[in-house]
Amino acid sequence: MMDKIILEGMSFYAYHGALKAENEIGQIFLVDLELSLDLSEAGESDDLKKTVHYGEVFEIVKEIMENKPVQLIEHLAERIAKQIFSNYNRVLETKVKITKNNPPIPGHYQGVGIEIVRTR
Repeated sequence: MMDKIILEGMSFYAYHGALKAENEIGQIFLVDLELSLDLSEAGESDDLKKTVHYGEVFEIVKEIMENKPVQLIEHLAERIAKQIFSNYNRVLETKVKITKNNPPIPGHYQGVGIEIVRTR
Protein backbone atom coordinates (compact mmCIF):
# COMPACT_ATOMS: atom_id res chain seq x y z
CA MET A 1 0.00 0.00 0.00
CA MET A 2 1.33 3.42 -0.98
CA ASP A 3 1.39 6.58 1.08
CA LYS A 4 -0.59 9.53 -0.28
CA ILE A 5 -0.50 13.29 -0.47
CA ILE A 6 -4.04 14.60 -0.88
CA LEU A 7 -5.18 18.01 -2.08
CA GLU A 8 -8.94 18.11 -1.72
CA GLY A 9 -11.52 20.64 -2.81
CA MET A 10 -9.28 22.99 -4.75
CA SER A 11 -11.61 25.54 -6.35
CA PHE A 12 -11.03 27.45 -9.60
CA TYR A 13 -13.19 29.77 -11.69
CA ALA A 14 -12.61 29.03 -15.37
CA TYR A 15 -14.19 28.91 -18.83
CA HIS A 16 -13.89 25.26 -19.86
CA GLY A 17 -16.67 23.33 -21.56
CA ALA A 18 -18.15 22.10 -24.81
CA LEU A 19 -21.07 24.53 -24.63
CA LYS A 20 -20.76 28.16 -25.68
CA ALA A 21 -22.37 29.35 -22.43
CA GLU A 22 -19.62 27.65 -20.41
CA ASN A 23 -16.94 29.48 -22.40
CA GLU A 24 -18.64 32.86 -22.01
CA ILE A 25 -19.98 32.78 -18.45
CA GLY A 26 -17.53 30.38 -16.83
CA GLN A 27 -18.09 28.36 -13.68
CA ILE A 28 -16.42 26.94 -10.61
CA PHE A 29 -14.47 23.72 -10.98
CA LEU A 30 -13.47 21.58 -7.99
CA VAL A 31 -10.30 19.50 -8.22
CA ASP A 32 -9.26 16.69 -5.90
CA LEU A 33 -5.79 15.23 -6.32
CA GLU A 34 -4.14 12.18 -4.79
CA LEU A 35 -0.44 11.52 -5.23
CA SER A 36 0.82 8.05 -4.33
CA LEU A 37 4.45 7.82 -3.23
CA ASP A 38 6.68 6.58 -0.43
CA LEU A 39 6.66 9.14 2.39
CA SER A 40 8.76 7.14 4.85
CA GLU A 41 12.00 9.09 4.23
CA ALA A 42 10.21 12.41 4.70
CA GLY A 43 8.54 11.10 7.85
CA GLU A 44 11.83 9.94 9.34
CA SER A 45 13.97 12.92 8.32
CA ASP A 46 11.56 15.88 8.51
CA ASP A 47 13.15 17.00 5.22
CA LEU A 48 10.96 18.72 2.60
CA LYS A 49 13.30 17.49 -0.15
CA LYS A 50 12.17 13.91 0.61
CA THR A 51 8.53 14.60 -0.27
CA VAL A 52 6.44 16.64 -2.71
CA HIS A 53 5.69 20.25 -1.80
CA TYR A 54 1.91 20.47 -2.03
CA GLY A 55 2.02 24.27 -2.36
CA GLU A 56 3.92 23.80 -5.63
CA VAL A 57 1.43 21.14 -6.73
CA PHE A 58 -1.44 23.56 -6.08
CA GLU A 59 0.25 26.13 -8.33
CA ILE A 60 0.60 23.56 -11.13
CA VAL A 61 -3.10 22.71 -10.93
CA LYS A 62 -4.07 26.40 -10.74
CA GLU A 63 -2.03 27.22 -13.85
CA ILE A 64 -3.72 24.45 -15.84
CA MET A 65 -7.23 25.15 -14.57
CA GLU A 66 -7.24 28.95 -14.84
CA ASN A 67 -5.54 29.44 -18.19
CA LYS A 68 -6.26 28.22 -21.73
CA PRO A 69 -9.91 27.09 -21.93
CA VAL A 70 -10.55 23.59 -23.28
CA GLN A 71 -13.70 21.68 -24.15
CA LEU A 72 -13.23 18.60 -21.97
CA ILE A 73 -12.42 18.26 -18.29
CA GLU A 74 -10.90 14.90 -19.25
CA HIS A 75 -8.22 16.87 -21.10
CA LEU A 76 -7.54 19.03 -18.04
CA ALA A 77 -7.16 15.93 -15.85
CA GLU A 78 -4.67 14.37 -18.29
CA ARG A 79 -2.64 17.58 -18.37
CA ILE A 80 -2.54 17.72 -14.58
CA ALA A 81 -1.41 14.08 -14.28
CA LYS A 82 1.29 14.52 -16.93
CA GLN A 83 2.61 17.68 -15.30
CA ILE A 84 2.79 16.01 -11.89
CA PHE A 85 4.75 13.08 -13.32
CA SER A 86 7.01 15.45 -15.24
CA ASN A 87 7.87 17.51 -12.15
CA TYR A 88 7.99 14.86 -9.42
CA ASN A 89 9.81 11.57 -10.00
CA ARG A 90 8.78 10.38 -6.52
CA VAL A 91 5.11 10.20 -7.53
CA LEU A 92 4.20 6.69 -8.73
CA GLU A 93 0.47 7.17 -9.24
CA THR A 94 -1.87 10.13 -9.45
CA LYS A 95 -5.64 10.34 -9.18
CA VAL A 96 -7.31 13.48 -10.52
CA LYS A 97 -10.99 14.25 -9.98
CA ILE A 98 -12.61 17.31 -11.56
CA THR A 99 -16.19 18.29 -10.74
CA LYS A 100 -18.50 20.91 -12.21
CA ASN A 101 -21.10 21.81 -9.57
CA ASN A 102 -23.37 23.77 -11.87
CA PRO A 103 -23.01 22.88 -15.55
CA PRO A 104 -25.69 24.25 -17.89
CA ILE A 105 -27.71 21.04 -18.10
CA PRO A 106 -31.22 20.61 -16.73
CA GLY A 107 -31.76 18.50 -13.65
CA HIS A 108 -30.96 18.26 -9.98
CA TYR A 109 -27.58 16.97 -8.86
CA GLN A 110 -24.65 17.94 -6.64
CA GLY A 111 -22.23 17.94 -9.53
CA VAL A 112 -20.95 16.13 -12.58
CA GLY A 113 -17.37 15.21 -13.17
CA ILE A 114 -14.64 12.76 -14.07
CA GLU A 115 -11.88 10.93 -12.27
CA ILE A 116 -8.73 9.46 -13.81
CA VAL A 117 -5.98 7.34 -12.30
CA ARG A 118 -2.57 7.25 -13.97
CA THR A 119 0.40 5.12 -12.96
CA ARG A 120 4.00 5.72 -13.87
